[in-house]
Amino acid sequence: MEGFAMKIELTGDQALVLSDWLHRVMHKEDFSNVVDDRAVWSALLRISGNLETGLPQIFGSAYSEQLEAARTRLIAELGDFGQSTP
Repeated sequence: MEGFAMKIELTGDQALVLSDWLHRVMHKEDFSNVVDDRAVWSALLRISGNLETGLPQIFGSAYSEQLEAARTRLIAELGDFGQSTP
């Protein structure tokens, strides 16, 4: 598939939350066990790098507040999706 490229668009909230999640889990041993195909790391590293360089707010003093606000908005949009049922 040489010469083929895929563009994925995310909202600012999605990008911020995904960047944070990737940063927290990518280099943990249990996550490495989930990624059972070494070639997948190429895509994960590309996504993570693009998010880090494209989100200046991750280096800002209000990062935690912005991240929490983004998480709240995204969860509200999801409604009941992803909630575990008792």
